[in-house]
Parts: sequence; C-alpha cells; structure tokens
Amino acid sequence: MKVLIPLMTILAVAFADHEFRLWNNCPFTVWPGLLNNPNKPLPENGGFALEKYHTRAFHVPDGWAGRIWARTNCNGAGHCETGDCGNRIECRGAGGVPPVSLAEFTFDGSGNMDYYDVSLVDGYNLPISIFPIDGTYRRVSNSHYDCNTAGCKADINAHCPNELAIRNSAGWPVACKSACLAFNTDEYCCRGAHNRPETCRSRDWPVNYPAIFKQSCPDAYSYAYDDTSSTFTCHGNGGARTGYVVKFCP
Repeated sequence: MKVLIPLMTILAVAFADHEFRLWNNCPFTVWPGLLNNPNKPLPENGGFALEKYHTRAFHVPDGWAGRIWARTNCNGAGHCETGDCGNRIECRGAGGVPPVSLAEFTFDGSGNMDYYDVSLVDGYNLPISIFPIDGTYRRVSNSHYDCNTAGCKADINAHCPNELAIRNSAGWPVACKSACLAFNTDEYCCRGAHNRPETCRSRDWPVNYPAIFKQSCPDAYSYAYDDTSSTFTCHGNGGARTGYVVKFCP
C-alpha cells in the first residue's frame, strides 16, 4: 500500500533543511571529515571520499552546528596524511587531527541568521572557502561579512616556517601548525592571563606567527580572538533555508 505524502509536508521539510555542497576542486581525491556539535546530528556518518573535481550534496536540519574539513592522502586502511580522524573513512564523531583548515557553521543562531567561518586557529592543510548557494540567501547590509565568501585560497604550506611545518616522508610540507599547536604557550593559545581579546595581543607574542596566516588569508581566523575580521553571517531567502558550498582548493 502506497502512502502519499502531502506536497506541503515535503516543502516544509525542504525549507527546514540546509543544503551543503562539498566541491573538490583539487587535482586529487580528498576525504571530507564532518563533525557535529553536541546534541546535533552527525551527517554522512562523519566522512567519505570525494574524487577530484566532484561534488557531493547532503542536508542538515535547521539549527545544526558543526565543522567540515578535508583529509589528504588517505590509504586503504583509512589512515590519512593530514586531518586523520582515527584511521577510518567515516569519522563517526571523531574530529580531525590538527593542523587542518576548518569550515565552521552555526545555523539560525538568531532571527534566522547563520554564522560561518574558516578557521586556521589550529593550523592549515588545504585551501578552503565557504559561500552561500545562489537563491537561498538574502543580504541585509553592505558589509563584507554579509553572505560573502569566507576562506583561505592561499597555499600557506609553500611558505610555512620550518618550525611550524609538517612534512611527509619525501620532505614536502603538507600542513602548517599554528603557533598555539606548535608551542602550546598561554600567549599563543590565548589562555591564562591572555584569555581575553584585550590581553591576547600580538605585542605579547615572541614572534607574530598569526600574521603569516592573516596576511595570506585575511578572511580566515588566524588566532582565537580574530572574530571581527573572520566571522560571516547570512540570512535565509524568504521561507527557505540557506545552503552553502564548501570548496576545497578554490
């Protein structure tokens, strides 16, 4: 016996969901990793392979929050050279081992407004960008941070300082640590006496490593309190929810 679902019910479900399109523009396969925030559903079991120049789409519910990253050079056993999540293709709730470039989202945080950013706070492995899907959003201001592209298009690995670089067996840099990850000090990690925006400042850092990331990628987080030049917002278009493209190697 067939059960007919009313069209309005289908439309209501569609409007309540947000679409993600993960676009691999790299000339090699990547393995996206997905991680939900607490009490939010985990999409796609947390990860999959995405061949070069391919796109994969999926949906998350209204109110979802979490992060997306790319893993590189994964082998048949599921171990990845960067961004590994426990030697498995489906991360199943495990995060990626830093350094890794992160796309972060909080949907419908206030008045149907989304928040999104690209974070290099724990380091960098691949260029990545986020932008809203045409027709799913509306701008409410002329701000650079209203429904525009967030991300990092530069190859930071190419000029990563030796003391921050992660190298593969052939000696090539495949990722770049943040200063916090590399040195684990209160100054670089914005903790202890430096746990506020007004006390976590470049003048307190022995070397201004975050500036290396910020100069290459001005629209991405370079350290914990880099909010004012890194957080983007966007509103849904009418009754529909926003959708976003996460592009690797933009």
